[in-house]
Amino acid sequence: MKKIYLAGMVCTYLLAACNSNTKEHDEHDHEHEGHEHEHEHEGVDEIVLSPEKAASIGIKTKIVQPEDFTEAVKVSGRVFSAQGDEQTLVATTSGVVAFTTTAFTEGTPIRKGQPVLTLVTSKLPDGDVAIRTRILYEKAQSEYQRAGDLLKAHIISEKEYNQVKADYETAKAAFDAIGATASTNGGIVVTSPLNGFLKNLNVKEGDYVATGQSLATVSQNSRLTLSAELPAKYYNQLPLIRTANFKTAYDNRLYKLDELNGRLVSYARSAGTDAFIPVTFEFDNRGSAILPGGYIEAWLLTSPIPNTLSVPVSSLIEEQGIYSVFIQIDEEGYVKQEVKLGANNGAEVQIVGGLKPGDNVVTQAAYQLKLASATSALPTHHH
Repeated sequence: MKKIYLAGMVCTYLLAACNSNTKEHDEHDHEHEGHEHEHEHEGVDEIVLSPEKAASIGIKTKIVQPEDFTEAVKVSGRVFSAQGDEQTLVATTSGVVAFTTTAFTEGTPIRKGQPVLTLVTSKLPDGDVAIRTRILYEKAQSEYQRAGDLLKAHIISEKEYNQVKADYETAKAAFDAIGATASTNGGIVVTSPLNGFLKNLNVKEGDYVATGQSLATVSQNSRLTLSAELPAKYYNQLPLIRTANFKTAYDNRLYKLDELNGRLVSYARSAGTDAFIPVTFEFDNRGSAILPGGYIEAWLLTSPIPNTLSVPVSSLIEEQGIYSVFIQIDEEGYVKQEVKLGANNGAEVQIVGGLKPGDNVVTQAAYQLKLASATSALPTHHH
């Protein structure tokens, strides 16, 4: 009887212990479910940043989802003024260069019809070109009028009349070209043929120039040409290329031809002696921010990769060759996540590892967030 009573007590104790363990296990499961998000980044320091502080340093985020990503071939190239966007000022006669009262230098804005310089001819051995041209024109005009009267009176033949007429038209053309630009102080005034700015000023005050010599270039700088050098090994990609992204050597801004009214002009059907294929685009230079003649790095956009994750280049943090991004895990929390990169088109980078759909990735001010995380103003802790 005593043994049965003892056995009953043991059973009661085991049953109570089992119920207690079951209750603790359920509570643990519930707590785990409530903190599943926190445990996802267990062992990773979280940067705590208030929404107001995040906005003040310019943080922006994007929820990444699978979508099309456009591949690209990275190349080098140069930017030039577009055809017809600039004109060269040429000396219409020999003379000595004398600038106007305005001190012209390369880059000086200029209006159409504005005088740039004067070709002084009064001290040349042949005398003032403008005066000489006017005298020859007036003489030819007088002879032409007289020849007309003589032809009517049948005093000269039609052949003689035509010769006088040809001499008159030649003298008139010279007068129209030079006489209309004659300076009151002697010489020929050279004016700008369009609105723009002076480029490649080839002469200075007091220089002697000959007829036909280049004096300067006036550029509108409104339409530019991008000439990219595609390695011949990518020849099969040529039919896929329609646009490009590029960066200049003097700023860190990415320019997209799609946003600059850009278009593909042409590409060569064969490689040059240096095994590169020229690919030419034309685009608007909005705000005259891009300097013609400069070297650039370009990404020639080719075929899309469907259903892939990508982030803006500005999302990436690079540390000794390892790339990471910041993920926002809640309203105030950010963690750094290492990623593996795929293709790069200058604007965005394909992510082949480290991210999953739905991650809220920092797209702007990532480096500011990294720097801010090192200050005492932003505590880090584990959940």
